This record gives sequence, structure tokens and C-alpha cells, in this order.
Amino acid sequence: MRKADRLFQIVTILRSHRGAVTAQALAEQLEVSERTIYRDMQALLCSGIPIEGEAGVGYRLMRGFTLPPLNFQEEELEAILTGMRMVQAWSDRSLGQAATRALQKILAELPVHMKHLGEQTQIHAPDFFVSKKVAQFGEQLRRAIRRRQVIRVGYRRADGQTSERSLEPLGMFFWGKTWTLAAWCRLRQEYREFRLDRIQNLALQDEYFQLSKSKCLDDYVNQVSANLPEEWPPAVPPTS
Repeated sequence: MRKADRLFQIVTILRSHRGAVTAQALAEQLEVSERTIYRDMQALLCSGIPIEGEAGVGYRLMRGFTLPPLNFQEEELEAILTGMRMVQAWSDRSLGQAATRALQKILAELPVHMKHLGEQTQIHAPDFFVSKKVAQFGEQLRRAIRRRQVIRVGYRRADGQTSERSLEPLGMFFWGKTWTLAAWCRLRQEYREFRLDRIQNLALQDEYFQLSKSKCLDDYVNQVSANLPEEWPPAVPPTS
């Protein structure tokens, strides 16, 4: 990576964080040494970029600092386009429409010499074979997660048994062909996962919940990670 590109990326990283970013974190993300980061910071300061630095805390941009609109590198733009097309194909209708609007805004602002990437990219995410149930209730679930709103669902398990559950929704995960909801199940009083395509019905309740260190998405992820087998994914996929 050229030094000019690296300096621009440092400013971009600092702009995307509310708090300070350490030299170590910058070095790891940019795959350079901390000594290189220190030199880059000096170069940015000499060029007039208002960066504040504090030993043991890190670097941050002064409030009110702005840059001209970003210019994407070709691979960066292709990554964005690919991600948006995957959202359009595999997410719920509302999120897919939002991705379409965001894509239109990006394409409208691209310089002429890069517009062809948005129109002729060779990477696609076909949706003609995707079941409509794969992301059903996605819009309601995302709203409930943001608001920390209790939901009531009717759920059909893989063995065909059905049940009614009151859940505190924490987050959603996409596994390539299926979406799952991670939630705190009030019936079992522990974390549970629910495939969106097996949810029979869903209702938002007039009740809200509070997160805690022992009941939050980070804690759920930590518990799942701790219970994974030593060899993951398995060397030989299990047969069905």
C-alpha cells in the first residue's frame, strides 16, 4: 500500500470511531508496524490534519473536522456492490429496498470512470431460487431488536413440534442459506436460536426489556464460542 493511501485510510479509520484509536490497533488493521504509524501521524499533523494524541489512550480527530466526499478504490467499490446485492437477495423486503436506495446514491456520486463497475460488475447474488420464507419477519425482528421489545412467536421445530414462546430478541445471524434469531427465551430462561423460516407467527408485545452483562448479544456469542469443538468447522461434514 502506498503511503498516501495509508494516510488516507488512517484518517478514514479515525473518522469512523467516536473514541480514540491506539497505534497498535491502527498497525494491526493496516498491517504495518507501530513505528510506521507514529511516522504517519507526524506526517498527517505536518499536513494540517487536526489529530489529538494521548499516551496510553490513542489518537482521535478534533471535532468538526470534515473531508471531501470519499473516492473508492475498485475493489472497495466491488465489495460494497457485492454486499448490497447479497442483502437484496437474502434479506427481508424492507432491508433489500434500503440496499437498493443506498446503491443508487453511491452510483450517482461515482466519477464517470468508475460508473461502469456498478453497471457491469461480474459478481452477482441471484435471488430466483431463494425461498420467500428465508428472511420472513426480518423487518419486525430488526425493529424489536433496536427497541429491545419483547416478542411472542409461534415456532415449528425441525421435528414438527410447535410451541409458543415469549422472547427477548438480541440479534440476527445469516448462515449462507438461513437466518437465525438469537434471543433470551423466557420459557427456558436461557439463550435460544430460532430459524426465521420456521417462525409461524410473530407479534410485538407492549413490553420492553433491559440488557445486562449476563443477558446480551456479546455474552451469547461468548457462550457459543466457548462451546465450539476444538476442530471447527469439522474436517468431515456430518451426513444428514
